[in-house]
Amino acid sequence: MTASYDGSMTTDATGTAPDRRAVVDVHPAGDAAPELRDPSLPVLHIDDLAAVRGDGIFETFMVRDGEVRNLDRHAGRFTNSAGMLDLPAPDLDRWIAATDLALVRWAELGGGDASLRWMYSRGRESTGIPTGWVTVAPESPAVSRDRDNGVAVMTAHRGYSLDISRDAAPWALVGAKTLSYAANMAALRYARAHGLDDVIFTAADDGEGSDRVLEGPTSTVIAVRDRDGVREILTPLPEVGVLPGTTQAALFRSAGDAGWTCREAPLTVADLFDADGVWLLSSVRRYARVTALDGTPLGRPDCAAEIEELATRAAEGR
Repeated sequence: MTASYDGSMTTDATGTAPDRRAVVDVHPAGDAAPELRDPSLPVLHIDDLAAVRGDGIFETFMVRDGEVRNLDRHAGRFTNSAGMLDLPAPDLDRWIAATDLALVRWAELGGGDASLRWMYSRGRESTGIPTGWVTVAPESPAVSRDRDNGVAVMTAHRGYSLDISRDAAPWALVGAKTLSYAANMAALRYARAHGLDDVIFTAADDGEGSDRVLEGPTSTVIAVRDRDGVREILTPLPEVGVLPGTTQAALFRSAGDAGWTCREAPLTVADLFDADGVWLLSSVRRYARVTALDGTPLGRPDCAAEIEELATRAAEGR
């Protein structure tokens, strides 16, 4: 059952207000305007295909100083993902209006750095009408901890070969940001159960003699070389099953302006060990330097402060 939201904060049985968050029903397929929902009440029907099959897409944005950052890049990827899943093309004006409504409510709740998410589902099995929500929630303490301390990472096979491509297997949805993140979350849980912080997915590549690097469960991988007159930032080729990163794309633009050579390349695990520094990039966390890879410590390079400033500027859309 859904309910419109009058702006008041519902309390639980103890009289305590729930976690600060804003929820907006986008109504992506109807004439109704986006509307606030009470975050303490359910909004998802039991037969919604987002829950039943993970059949939908999402985007996660950084909110800083009351504004969504890199909106155009995220909106472009959102539209591309919808096309790959044969979802109706999202009305971006409607989604942006819902975002504005959520941000107003977030400011009323006290504001601050946050994570804003667009979620777009194929809808209920019983109606076939797409559903969608915009949510805003506080930035997790783990986000700043990973930025400050870096992350110890393990490599893990993704479970498919590099022969998979969008043309060879379009149903694999290579390059779409879908709601089907169960395997990604399972990899993170496995790493944390073994005293690690994050994961870099790989795929076997017999021709290279070393596993090819793909991406993190919620991040894009970059490898930095800064020696012998070479200053370059590399990221894995998207053709091998890597979701194009919005923060990485913005970083390449700003780093290129700062004199770095930035390119996509068929990176291997051996290349990561040979790099001067490795980072995981994402919209809300911005960056997390890899401090150890498969148990081998990775030192902090002299260029680290510059790379992290560039990554911050990229994530913030500066």
